[in-house]
This record gives sequence, structure tokens and C-alpha cells, in this order.
Amino acid sequence: MRHVLITGGGGFLGRKLATALSARADVARITLFDQAPMPDLPPKATAIVGDLLAPGMLARIAPPDVDAVVHLAAVVSSGAEADFDLGMRVNIDGLRLMLEHLRGLGTCPKVLFTSSVAAFGATPPVVDDDTPTRPQSSYGAQKAIGEYLINDMSRKGFIDGRVLRLPTVVIRPGKPNKAASSFASGILREPLNGVATTCPVSRDLPLWIASPRAVTAALAHALDTPADLWAPWRTINLAGVTVTVAEMVEALARAGGDPGLIDWTPDPAIAAIVETWPARFKTARSDAMGFKRDRTMDEIIENYKTDDM
Repeated sequence: MRHVLITGGGGFLGRKLATALSARADVARITLFDQAPMPDLPPKATAIVGDLLAPGMLARIAPPDVDAVVHLAAVVSSGAEADFDLGMRVNIDGLRLMLEHLRGLGTCPKVLFTSSVAAFGATPPVVDDDTPTRPQSSYGAQKAIGEYLINDMSRKGFIDGRVLRLPTVVIRPGKPNKAASSFASGILREPLNGVATTCPVSRDLPLWIASPRAVTAALAHALDTPADLWAPWRTINLAGVTVTVAEMVEALARAGGDPGLIDWTPDPAIAAIVETWPARFKTARSDAMGFKRDRTMDEIIENYKTDDM
């Protein structure tokens, strides 16, 4: 795995993964691709800025020597719901053209695709590795389509695909984004930094979450695991922690944050999206393949204070 391409490499997960991979002796070159400039690159990394669908861009960012592609580039949940055409262009067309380009290389590179719990929609009370996807949002549908594309191209031997359905990542550093789940980080991050924030959902809402540290480690581990462990269905639910919003706020208070900085103003549009996401999982495949999970909400907050605050 000498040359790794990370699309969406300017995002916080892409940057964290690049930093982790740059410390490895088996990685000689990392290409970070995104739409915005990326300053302060980690060692071994170079940045390419542009539109994935622009003529010649795929050949530029994924030359024949690319061994692995981590496809993080996406229009997030609320953005894909608000702008259907943009979500389809980025989340479907961009992925499909990337896969067709990699197929043309004839080298069967590793392709790691990040899916989401949004791919499920209506589910039984507890989701396991055999629960079917019935997405109830454009973003969820686009992620589910991506899973099928990765799996079929792997079945045909064009790529060595791996799909991780990520829990909601908490606590994301930086500013809020357009993801419907953005509040899940905001209700912790902002009060920990003495800033007011809004929670648009009920205190009783359960969420399936994982820390950036755990997800970064999972991405790296997914690249290292043997291909035969992923077959025949190359999609797994990543291990996480189930907590309610109220339990998150209780942990915030234990960590020294001020819950009084949270404004509890409902947003029906956000609730309509996140309430379709499952929150309780059995992750037998993830556990058997050696993926590690966070232990508690308190640990997730401490990770944020150590890594990103």
C-alpha cells in the first residue's frame, strides 16, 4: 500500500487519516483531494484541489500506481436532502466515475467507501449485519446505492472494495456543517468551549455514535484487513456506542461543560431525518474483524479534549 488517495481529504477525517498513514513505513505517498485548499499538510502528503468530475481529474489524482482509495468526498445529509441534484452528482456520479476509472487501471486497487446509518431508514429495534437497508432520505439512498456499486464491482474483480457504515461521528472539531447530525457534536463542542448552541431534537432521541479517534483507527484498520474477510458482502456496520441526547448532556456536565448553553428549540426538518436512523446495533462482523469501539460517552469527550480542543 505505497500510494493512498483520500478524496474529501481536506475534511477532518481525511486529515486525521492522512496524519496516521504518514507515520507508517508501508505508505510512501498520500494524495489528498478536495474542493478547497488544504494548508499544513502532513508528511508524505500532496494536495490536489478541484472538481472530481472535471475532465482529466480522475487520471490526475488516481494514476496507475495508486494502491488504495479512501472515498470520503460527499454531500452530507441535510445538504443532499435540500439539493437532490447536487447530492446525486457528488454522491452517485462522482463515485461511479471514480470506480470506472479504477476499473480501467486493471490493478484491482483497494477502495474504502464510508457509508452511513442513514442507509437503513426503517429498521427493527436492533440492527445486525443482515438487516436490509430501506433509506428514508436522499442521502441515505445515495449511500445505499454506493454500497451496491462497491460490492458489485468487487464481485467482478474490478476493485477490492470495503464499506464501513459509520456511526454519527462525535465530537467533530471545527464549525458546524450541513449534516443533519451536526447538532450531536455541537451540543458538546460548543458548551465545552463556552459557546451557546441549539439542540433541534428531543432529549430522548437515541444515537449510535463513535469518536473521531475510533473512526480514524477503523479506517486505517479497514485498509489493512485481508480481502477474504470482507467477502462475499463487503459492507459492515462499524462498532459504536448507543446514547440518548440526554445522556450526552449529562456527560457534558461531568466534563465541566455548561448544559445551560444549550437552547432546546425543535427543528422538525432535522428531526424527520435523524429519527429514521437506527441507534442500537449488534456488530458481530466488526467485532470479529478486530475493529475497536469507544467504551463510554465520557471517554469520547475526553478524546475530544485531548485531540481537538
